[in-house]
Amino acid sequence: MAETSSSAEVSTKLQQVAELAQKAPEMVFTTLAHHMDVWFLYEAVRRTRTDGAPGVDGQSAAQYAQHLGTNLRLLLDRFKSGTYRAPSVRRVHIPKADGTTTRPIGVPTYEDKVLQRAVAMVLGAVYEQDFLDCSYGFRPGRSAHQALEALWRGLMDMGGGVVIEVDIRSFFDSLDHGHLRSILGQRVRDGVLRRAIDKWLSAGVLEDGALSYPESGTPQGGVVSPLLANIYLHEVLDRWFEQVVKPRMEGKSFLIRYADDFVMVFSSARDAQRVMEVLPKRFGTYGLTLHPEKTRMVDFRKPQPQQRTGGAGTFDLLGFTHHWGRTRKGRWVVKRKTAPKRFTRAVKTIAQWCRAHRHEPIAEQHRTLGRKLRGHCAYYGITGNAPALARFRHAIMRVWHGWLNRRSQRKAMSWERLQQFLQRYPFPPAVVVHSIFRHAASP
Repeated sequence: MAETSSSAEVSTKLQQVAELAQKAPEMVFTTLAHHMDVWFLYEAVRRTRTDGAPGVDGQSAAQYAQHLGTNLRLLLDRFKSGTYRAPSVRRVHIPKADGTTTRPIGVPTYEDKVLQRAVAMVLGAVYEQDFLDCSYGFRPGRSAHQALEALWRGLMDMGGGVVIEVDIRSFFDSLDHGHLRSILGQRVRDGVLRRAIDKWLSAGVLEDGALSYPESGTPQGGVVSPLLANIYLHEVLDRWFEQVVKPRMEGKSFLIRYADDFVMVFSSARDAQRVMEVLPKRFGTYGLTLHPEKTRMVDFRKPQPQQRTGGAGTFDLLGFTHHWGRTRKGRWVVKRKTAPKRFTRAVKTIAQWCRAHRHEPIAEQHRTLGRKLRGHCAYYGITGNAPALARFRHAIMRVWHGWLNRRSQRKAMSWERLQQFLQRYPFPPAVVVHSIFRHAASP
């Protein structure tokens, strides 16, 4: 009951902040930290994942929880008195979608995650009232699938258009600290919160035993980083597009953004060309660089009724390739399929897992691969993507078949025998989880 009441109390505080921010969009908040007490930190603990890797101190969530009350009281005292020191962030690298490069991920300590979560809760209550509908990434109640749905409906309503597909080069590493501080100052000037954010921006990065202090960027993996990124791009992109770009356009246009992935759509090719020319300067003003090869204009206008096939124009967003295709009744519609690079990466990941776990019991391998297939379908299972899901399911079976044959020196299992084997260990079907037809049929 105490935990429930404390969560309700925290929610009430955040709602009060949100209502004030909504009523006064020009207001600058100078006092926000007073909302944060020990119960606020308890709620931050509840919202923080406990299964993450430990940071530089090696302390797990379970170890921190052994003296949770004492730890949180000490943390709150250091935070409000200004004596909190942001620990260095342990950096690791994970492969990108292209399979040839890696993405740096920061791993903060568990205590640092809790404090970042608490600060993000307060800041989020303010900025959620400012963020625009075009932004979907890392926001409560919003998802990648909602961004894809909004993009699909916008394209269908406009009959397609000219799409600007944008790639910001190393966004999380290039985010300029000076510009971020200036942007934050337009809305939040609470000294306690701003001091903590400055410490996180200045915290060292530990990589391969070497400690460095980057002058720009915010480490991916930090709990507060996605919110800071949204605040930055809200000013650099979203507000600029809505207030400066759209009023100057000849035709219709819209923007869909998920974190630092976004596309712009224009009904007029001339409008798209004008924006394409000013984009590098706009982002350069804020210390950001657009990738010259991955930022491009795509003619994505709806094919004419007499055309037998769609045009060559396609673009990628959020792991899907968007293209024009015909329905069974012959109408042109925007379709989505798993992007080739994402498909290849997913299959490679399955192969690596099978290799590392090939000596585990067959039943356990089967259960885990089934979960991986369901997880894949949970994201990529959208209307029109059933063929790619079926190919992925078939690829899993082939990969598993190959590694089962390497378990011993016995005669290789034939494909026919594998089919009999799969009758005992059947894979779940490749299901379109996010079906517009299923939603339409729901009451």
